[in-house]
Amino acid sequence: MTVRIRDMGIDDCDAVATVRVRGWQHAYAGLMPPSYLDAMSVEEDAAKRRAFLATGGRRITNVVAERDGEVIGWGCCGPSRDEDRTASRCELYAIYVLPEQISTGVGQALMAELTGRATADGFGEMRLWVLKENDRARRFYEKAGFAPDGAEEPFEVDGIAVPEVRYAHALTE
Repeated sequence: MTVRIRDMGIDDCDAVATVRVRGWQHAYAGLMPPSYLDAMSVEEDAAKRRAFLATGGRRITNVVAERDGEVIGWGCCGPSRDEDRTASRCELYAIYVLPEQISTGVGQALMAELTGRATADGFGEMRLWVLKENDRARRFYEKAGFAPDGAEEPFEVDGIAVPEVRYAHALTE
């Protein structure tokens, strides 16, 4: 049951949307308002992804993890969006796996692929933002070599504060 990591294509949009929506609903249960999570739509998410990919997007790396031909995970990274961004910093925008794939190595495989590609693209540091109260994700990132760098920012969902903290990881050849 090998996991295969490959570039995401436009035909993967529905599967990636399913991974993202189910991933959010699972990961953020109890951290975000249920009304927001329940209102998430796979169809709307897939349509947005198709539109983005059709435009050629920015310099973003989108990959999927599949097992036996089924997409079970997705991740993407690209140039940092932070105010203090530099050409040598990139950002992990997202990494999600289907809830039943948590702790099976799929997330680690996606992370290894994304950090490897970022390093090959010449980035020296990868950053990410994670909900402050998302202990499971924070443990995952710390195990992958990321550490909080002291930056925090407010984030609000349906009027509820869900602050984020930034993590950073030096990339090496």
